[in-house]
Amino acid sequence: MKPAAFLRLCLLPAAGMFFCQCAAPKSVATAGAVDELDDYADTEVADPLEPLNRATFKLNDGLYTAVLRPISKGYETVTPKLVRTGLDNFFENAKYPVRLVNSGLQGKFRRAGHETEKFAVNTITGFGGIIKQSDRLPHLANIPAEDTGQTFAKWGIGHGPYLVLPVLGPSSLREAAGYAGDYVLNPVNWGVFQSKDALQYIPQGVNTIRSLPAQLEIYDQARKDAIDPYISVRSTFIQNRDAAAKE
Repeated sequence: MKPAAFLRLCLLPAAGMFFCQCAAPKSVATAGAVDELDDYADTEVADPLEPLNRATFKLNDGLYTAVLRPISKGYETVTPKLVRTGLDNFFENAKYPVRLVNSGLQGKFRRAGHETEKFAVNTITGFGGIIKQSDRLPHLANIPAEDTGQTFAKWGIGHGPYLVLPVLGPSSLREAAGYAGDYVLNPVNWGVFQSKDALQYIPQGVNTIRSLPAQLEIYDQARKDAIDPYISVRSTFIQNRDAAAKE
């Protein structure tokens, strides 16, 4: 097997969490947000494929436990907290084009300006974004992050059918298209389109692995103590995406 193909195979399970983040800040925003959501609220999303979605959900849950949790725990064990924080800050800063473009597409030009200022501050004074210097400036701290799924919602596009994608996890037709848009806009992924060299997948791999601890923690909270984890995760995902679109 060629090195590039082998590396892609190794990164596939973790890449699912990176794309969908269901688990991830994109889906449930923060741990605190999970606590504030009603697991069984009327999420107003069609689920015509529920039997298939449930089977995929069960498969994914087993994959997260068997593959992603050991990777996550290993990463936390061998990587100092200071380094993990720096990586989180760096990759968040790198997603600037995603936030900028979608702020503009939603007509939020003031927010786009703040995103540009935030990127400049962190890149220039924060060693490429490793240190989040923008948090020192009140008007740049806690800016809601815009993404393509939120842009589609702003344009009046509904969720469409709810989907549980193999490996990728909870989504909807709208959000799946949004993930694709975010992927293309994120500079971390641009090397994949330019070369088939295995080294081009290293930034993706690092980004995926460094995000696993937070993603898995939020996923666990979304399904914790739920009578029906499938419904709980579905409801949490849809409620959070709807709330994010209104920010």
